[in-house]
Amino acid sequence: MSRRLSRTWWLRSPTSGVKVLEPWPRLRPGTPSGFTHWVNMPRTIEVLPDRVANQIAAGEVVERPASVVKELVENALDARATRIDIEIERGGKRRIRVTDDGVGMGREDALASLNRHATSKIRAASDLQSVGTFGFRGEALPSIAAVSRLTLQTKAESDPLGTRVRVNGGTITGFDDTPRRRGTTVEVSTLFFNAPARSKFLKAVGAEARAVSDVVSVLGLANASVGFGLTSGGRVLLELPPASDLTARIAALWGREEATTLIALSTESDGIEVRGLIQRPDAAKSGFRRAHLFVNGRPFRSPALLASVDRGYRTTISEKVRPWAFLYLRMPPGTVDMNVHPAKAEVRFRDAAVVESIVEEAVRAVLTSDSSAATLDTQLAPPQLVVLEPRPPRPGRTREEESQTSLFLSADAAGSAGAAASPDIAASSGTAASSGA
Repeated sequence: MSRRLSRTWWLRSPTSGVKVLEPWPRLRPGTPSGFTHWVNMPRTIEVLPDRVANQIAAGEVVERPASVVKELVENALDARATRIDIEIERGGKRRIRVTDDGVGMGREDALASLNRHATSKIRAASDLQSVGTFGFRGEALPSIAAVSRLTLQTKAESDPLGTRVRVNGGTITGFDDTPRRRGTTVEVSTLFFNAPARSKFLKAVGAEARAVSDVVSVLGLANASVGFGLTSGGRVLLELPPASDLTARIAALWGREEATTLIALSTESDGIEVRGLIQRPDAAKSGFRRAHLFVNGRPFRSPALLASVDRGYRTTISEKVRPWAFLYLRMPPGTVDMNVHPAKAEVRFRDAAVVESIVEEAVRAVLTSDSSAATLDTQLAPPQLVVLEPRPPRPGRTREEESQTSLFLSADAAGSAGAAASPDIAASSGTAASSGA
């Protein structure tokens, strides 16, 4: 009864011509009534092997070294890491290494994580309405492994030894035990070695390194309580210690002087909470700007939302001026769709017009306050905005038990934290490559 699945069996009728009967034949006595004989015709549609499918998926997830760093750092953040170190060589084209101190994985999970659509973040489609993690599609790691030589080292707290898995172009070539501390290290070498057409579109080493720095800076803004380190060819590009508030993180990235030009914004309407920092009108300049948006702890792009920020400034500055803005939105479950694109850089709001209106009114309201007035004082203390990003629950605990569903501390908690912190925020000794929107 076995037949090759590369061919499909048809039946020919003198009145109706050729008609497909079924994908493959079942042995039957004779032919059905009205049909004359069996016709064996070739099938042209085939199911792609997993290795090829992974390389196609990698085209959406892995565009350049910065994409790899973004996905690996997001995995580290989802693993509750408090320190993440990134090392790159030749802009990430030769080597990328991301090390974290998160919860790590056991051997079974380490091997399963390299399968497509394998994830610990969601269990049902309904979970997409309240995703609280950066990753949830289960595509990043296998997509990266499909176009590189990848080594995964990881260890869970309860395991005596860690696990090391080696992958070459999507094929697991070996795994063994390895001594290491709790956490995970992923090393990606020779990106696009098996896709030379893709590697030709990569930019110069300096441009790729700047793109990686931009990615780490944005994730650092989304996770101020996490420490980050970025080196390129042994040279330190970023050194971000854990920060007590958002302004301290901005000062560490771009200097205290820039941080003092920002004013705090906070509003809540229709269950939507908007907080952040925007630039005083007298400090805003034309040309380059830094503008970053976050929803439920996730960075995203939205020209329409930035346009609503500009409308809020409309009566105070020229249209050519582009003020800095760092806005954090907290949306109720079911009001924002995170599953728009594999890169997860775009989101879709259920009522975008309402969100844009709330942001515009919030900007306009804070610009009418005394804090937005021009000043000759160059020693102003930066505004304090204490951040508490949503984090995935620890194993065996629910999100409610972890109380990690809000972006910011309550007003009382923020006040006590602000009282305990020094008003003077010194800039970090590290330097940051320029980035912006």
